[in-house]
Amino acid sequence: MTAAETNLKCKPLRRTALVVGLLVAVGIAAAVGMLAGSATEDFDGPRVVNIAPGSTFDAIADSLKTRGILNAEGRFRLVARITGWHRHIKAGHYLIESGTSVYQLLNILRKGLQTPLRITVPPGTRVGVIAAAVQNTLGVDSATVKAAFADPELAAELGTDTLHLFGYMLPETIDFFWGTSAEQVVRRLKQAFDEFFSDEMRARAAELGLSEEEVLTLASIVEWEARVESERGTIAGVYMNRLRIRMPLQADPTVQYAVMKAEGSNGSRRLLYSDYKLEHPFNTYLYYGLPPGPITNPSPASIRAVLEPEDHEFLFFVADGSGGHIFSRTLREHNNAANSYREMMQERRKLQAESE
Repeated sequence: MTAAETNLKCKPLRRTALVVGLLVAVGIAAAVGMLAGSATEDFDGPRVVNIAPGSTFDAIADSLKTRGILNAEGRFRLVARITGWHRHIKAGHYLIESGTSVYQLLNILRKGLQTPLRITVPPGTRVGVIAAAVQNTLGVDSATVKAAFADPELAAELGTDTLHLFGYMLPETIDFFWGTSAEQVVRRLKQAFDEFFSDEMRARAAELGLSEEEVLTLASIVEWEARVESERGTIAGVYMNRLRIRMPLQADPTVQYAVMKAEGSNGSRRLLYSDYKLEHPFNTYLYYGLPPGPITNPSPASIRAVLEPEDHEFLFFVADGSGGHIFSRTLREHNNAANSYREMMQERRKLQAESE
């Protein structure tokens, strides 16, 4: 065969190869376009989507569309099904930036690259407040959070009981993933306390003759009493003095707590004389020593105040009308201060009534 004949036969093959190459190139370009092209609407700042456990792929795509995130729904669905990634999308809380490609979006969802959410635990609060915060932030039903705090098995697993568990909810800000279970939230909050309460603190508590739980219980009373930061140590010192001489604590916050429990209320009210006679184990006017458990979750400042109480001879204190207290060594001094406080409050109420 001559060179000319060979060249004629090769031309169709070259053309075929060229066409196939072009088709492959076009296919690759199309595939790259499908994967790399933006899948989102044009918007400022990230947009949020929450994917609930058990959501179907269709429901997820619809949610992304409804949230104003997805504008390449067809490409998104096609790529997800071709790759099989539609079966691997994980529940969670996601922040999606404008311009995110189909590949990036599917990668975020299938790998569960969630954006954590922050929960701030306030000091001196109640179970219901934390339960509501967990529900609003993580989408966990508040009733299950309350049930977790009341679960004796969970409390025992964490080294305590249900009377003391809430006292371990150290006030701080912690990151969680959306959909974290109530039990996991409680475990993580207890872990934060365990990381805070050092061996030195335990040794100091032992020097004072207090267990870890007793420190929490006394600190919870200090937390409720103290409105002026500088008085925490002074108040802790008063209660330590009373415990040392076996004098009843007679702490009004414990009566408030007993009343709230007896009445099933979520907030405190003005105490009546009859309240101080309420038969309840938390009423420290009727029962000597510390109450059975914390009345709230104390702050680190109140815990440290109990571990380092101010050294003084005060046994009494009464409100001074401006948020602080007047401290007294003797009952006579205290009664005089209490009478002055009552007279001042009566005068205030009189002036208020006259101005209305």
